[in-house]
Amino acid sequence: MHGKILTEAQQEFLRVERQWLTNLQVALARFDADPEDRVALERSVHQLDELFLLVVVGEFNSGKSAFINALLGQRLLEEGVTPTTTRIHLLKYGEVFEGIAVEAAVDVFTAPVPWLREINIVDTPGTNAIYRQHEAITQEFVPRSDMVLFVTSVDRPFTESERAFLERIRSWGKKIVVVLNKTDILADPQDLASIKRFITENTRTLLGFTPEIFPVSSWMALRAKQEGDAAMLAQSGFVALEHYVITTLDRKERVHLKLGNPLGVGLHLIAKYLRVVDGRLVSLQEDCGVIEDIERQLATYREDMTREFRFRLKDVENVLYEFESRGMAYFDETMRLARIFDLIKKTELEKQFERQVIADVPRVIETRVNDIIDWLIASNLNQWQAVMEHVQGRRDRHAGRIVGQVGGTFDYDRARLIEAVGQAAQQAMTDYDQDVEAKQVAGSLQMAVASTALVEVGALGLGAIVTAIATTAAADLTGILAAGAIAVIGLFVIPTKRRQLKREFRGKITSVREQLIHALTLQFDRELARRLGEIEVAIAPYTRFIRTEHKHLEDMRQEALGIKGQLERLKTEIELAAPRT
Repeated sequence: MHGKILTEAQQEFLRVERQWLTNLQVALARFDADPEDRVALERSVHQLDELFLLVVVGEFNSGKSAFINALLGQRLLEEGVTPTTTRIHLLKYGEVFEGIAVEAAVDVFTAPVPWLREINIVDTPGTNAIYRQHEAITQEFVPRSDMVLFVTSVDRPFTESERAFLERIRSWGKKIVVVLNKTDILADPQDLASIKRFITENTRTLLGFTPEIFPVSSWMALRAKQEGDAAMLAQSGFVALEHYVITTLDRKERVHLKLGNPLGVGLHLIAKYLRVVDGRLVSLQEDCGVIEDIERQLATYREDMTREFRFRLKDVENVLYEFESRGMAYFDETMRLARIFDLIKKTELEKQFERQVIADVPRVIETRVNDIIDWLIASNLNQWQAVMEHVQGRRDRHAGRIVGQVGGTFDYDRARLIEAVGQAAQQAMTDYDQDVEAKQVAGSLQMAVASTALVEVGALGLGAIVTAIATTAAADLTGILAAGAIAVIGLFVIPTKRRQLKREFRGKITSVREQLIHALTLQFDRELARRLGEIEVAIAPYTRFIRTEHKHLEDMRQEALGIKGQLERLKTEIELAAPRT
């Protein structure tokens, strides 16, 4: 459109429209949109600077070429019952009838028809033919049109394939006028009325709009023009159609349609990619749900493990409580006047202490602690595997699922990250040796208890270390004989020494119990935190990707909604400013 034929209001519409369509082009580039869609928008915008483009479409053998020949008043295009139009035919004004090839799939024809000075016509290959590339050529050209003349035939009006093709045209926001061709083959005028009603009702019901329908006989119109027969031309129905194209479709209306054309294309594309983005967000919501599930499971796992650990600690504490109880009973039984002569038998006293008090304490403590270590390691391993399987389940869920082209690497990246998580998990399981892990934990625990009590570890096990620390108070019971006479010892020293030994023994047991529980708890917290941290590190690439992609898509969605709102507002303003006919 040239500025000199536009009003100031139309020029402002054009300026704002170009601005927002440029924004849309930039957004489509960021969306990684299909190249075909980006080209369609670019061509549609470029068409703003061209003459009004009237595109003729229809299924093969509907009489499209015959219809255009009738418009021109001369048999310029080839006609036939088989698919004859294999290329785009662009008709422009020229002093003579001629045709030349200008592009790979486009031929330009000129004709000395006055109204072609302001309107260009495009004849497209017929759809629903055996040559599917013809239909692809036609569909590619439709977005560039300012208005579409859809040619159908009275012998097979509004077929299912025509409905589907009309729906695709309508989705681009195009104004569609239906040309009902070959009316000359109808014997009864009532048949024509029925066919028009059938097309109108089905178009309104199935496609949501009521088209203008022009019944014509292209064959009769061409013959009438060639023979100068006005009556036959009127009978052909072409007078009304040409009046619409030349008079009703005046310059103001053409400007209105041309301004609206790129907006329709833009709204079609923005709706398409909003659906893609929304589909991606739905898919990502499932991934976000997986991540939230994992986080909840890990939090619950930590709570469950901590609670279970407290119960298991009670088993260890009970061993020491029983140990202490036997020690108290031993001192009460041994440290009394009636046993005074037994007190000088050091070796026998030590054996009794070991047999009656220590008993199997080292083995039991070792077993209970090892059970805790094995439980901790096995639980961590099971949780690791459960999380990894949960993440890898997403790979199966998305197998073969492709959602549009927005961010075309999305599915690939997600699949690659999930695969990487799986490989890391597999490698970790391969390298994971429960026995080695248990020995390392037990060794750390042994050193913690020993170093706290300043005991030399040597080859002692944890249970032996605990017992040694706890029984240092009873190391030399014979020391009580140093006080002198037996009577004095019996009356004064033995009760005092018994109380001292019991107090020291209880203190040692309490101390070692606290040391052991502290060391076990510290080791448990470290091991649990380490394993949970490893899980988080292992799935971090996946979780970061999902969260980043989710934010990216939300930003894209908001941008697309903003552009959509502006295009809809502009479209409404253009329609309100359109001339009323």
